[in-house]
Amino acid sequence: MNDDQADPVELAALREAFGVDGCGASALGWERVRAFEAEHGVVLPEPYRTFVATVTDGSFQGPPEYGLLALAEGGGGQRLGEPFPLTRMWLWEQDDGPYEDPDAVIEQVARDGSIVLGTDGCGMDWHLIVSGPHRGHIWQITGEGAVPFGARFGHTTAEAGFAGWVRHWADGREWFDGPAA
Repeated sequence: MNDDQADPVELAALREAFGVDGCGASALGWERVRAFEAEHGVVLPEPYRTFVATVTDGSFQGPPEYGLLALAEGGGGQRLGEPFPLTRMWLWEQDDGPYEDPDAVIEQVARDGSIVLGTDGCGMDWHLIVSGPHRGHIWQITGEGAVPFGARFGHTTAEAGFAGWVRHWADGREWFDGPAA
């Protein structure tokens, strides 16, 4: 996973995965992507950055189940310049974690350093981390906790990052198809 430079092979796979989308969504273009980044004080991780600039800005087809949100929808209400606070899975319904004020951290998890990519419904939202140590990774955030997506974190055999997340979906695989970490 390289979150600083778009891989042409990954971009081709992303174009193919979303190529059947007849919803009319269009790419933002570089000028609008750069304006969004300047407004929010971040540089979006690759290949998502090039994807929204050149392929499409949102899609009615997945991933996730209810479609991919447009950049402004998923990032508009977030504090993107603040670092995402987690680096490992945390099920806050089972454990307060090592936090003095777990409720404050839970609020940060939902708001800081991530773009909401969309939802699978029932409060199961997918986020792309745009700042902090997990920049470029995908996390599923629910009312019960937060779990990073990618083989290195357990629960799935997929590659980490936006391209791995989309490829996993395009291959028709279950989200959590691996052993628990």
